[in-house]
Amino acid sequence: MRRQTATSGIAPAGSGRSLRLDPLSLPVRFDAHDPRADGYTRQIELHRERVVLRRAVRGMQMAINVRVSDFIGVALRGNDEAQTLVLVHRDPSLSVPLLVSNDGDELAEAWAIWSELFALPQLDEGARKPTPRRRRANAIRARRPKFLMRRRTAMTRELSVHQGEREIIARN
Repeated sequence: MRRQTATSGIAPAGSGRSLRLDPLSLPVRFDAHDPRADGYTRQIELHRERVVLRRAVRGMQMAINVRVSDFIGVALRGNDEAQTLVLVHRDPSLSVPLLVSNDGDELAEAWAIWSELFALPQLDEGARKPTPRRRRANAIRARRPKFLMRRRTAMTRELSVHQGEREIIARN
């Protein structure tokens, strides 16, 4: 006898011990771990063109609708015990787990399928390097410090004579 649920009559996707979504059966709705949400869970609706994240934070319900084209790519994260296939967004709280497994062949096959389905690149998280530090584009960066602005710069005056005329030249 199967367990009945309110969403589809059978146990929803990702309800097992490990998360395993089928890329060919979209749209799909599942719950995922979210450390910032109430109850530490969020509900994710995954479609071919968009992702809807629903969660409650301090009692306030919210639904975030994100286009799939706004995601960076599909990445493989984790360690030797269990690796996770993740749909990566620039904002880490919007990243979506797709598959959790320790089988390397299954992960590689799913990685290629998800990447092709969403038309996103496969990201190699291990090869990522930190971004270089940005230089500040500040208008007052080249100015003198405030305490030096109070001081006067040294000016010297010289008198020079050019064919009977006197000229004052100011030099710093």
